[in-house]
Amino acid sequence: MFKTRAVLEWEYAPHLGRSIDQAIGASEDRLAWMRRAQSDYEIALPLYELHAFMHGEGYYTGLPYAVRAEQVAFLLEVCEQLYPRLRIYLFDARRLYSAPLTVFGPLLAALYIGQNYMVFRDTERVQALSRHFDHLVREAHVTARALPGHVRALWAGTPDHDAIARPRAPR
Repeated sequence: MFKTRAVLEWEYAPHLGRSIDQAIGASEDRLAWMRRAQSDYEIALPLYELHAFMHGEGYYTGLPYAVRAEQVAFLLEVCEQLYPRLRIYLFDARRLYSAPLTVFGPLLAALYIGQNYMVFRDTERVQALSRHFDHLVREAHVTARALPGHVRALWAGTPDHDAIARPRAPR
C-alpha cells in the first residue's frame, strides 16, 4: 500500500491473470483507508529489502532509478505523515528470518506463501505468529522513529542520490 503507481506497474507487468489497474486500485484503496482509520499499523521488513530496492539489485534489478527515487520520496512522505500510527521497523534477516506475515489483531493472522496466503483463526497459531512479529520488532536494527533518517542515509549511498534530497510536498 506504500508503493507508487510506477513501482506497481513495473512489478505487476509480468504477472499473468492480474490486471495492473486492479493491483494499483487495491493499493490506493488500502492507503486511503489507512489514512482515515484510527488503527495503528506496525510493519517489520528485512534490512536487505530496502537496500536491494534502493540499489536496484535482486528482485528490483531493472527498476529505473527515477522510479526508485519517486518511491523513496513517497515512502518518506507517508512515514512522516502517519507516524506514530504507522511504525515501520527494519530487522536483520541474517539474525532473524521471517516469512511475510500479517497479524490482524488477536483473531486472525496470515502467512504469504507465494501466490496464496495461509490464514489462521485459531488462537494458539495467531498468538504464535503475533509473538514472532513482536520478536522482530524488539530485535529491530532500525526503529520506526529512526526509519526516515536511515532511509535518507541509505539513499545518500546510491548513485545520483541528489534527485531526492527532500521529500516532495504532501498531496
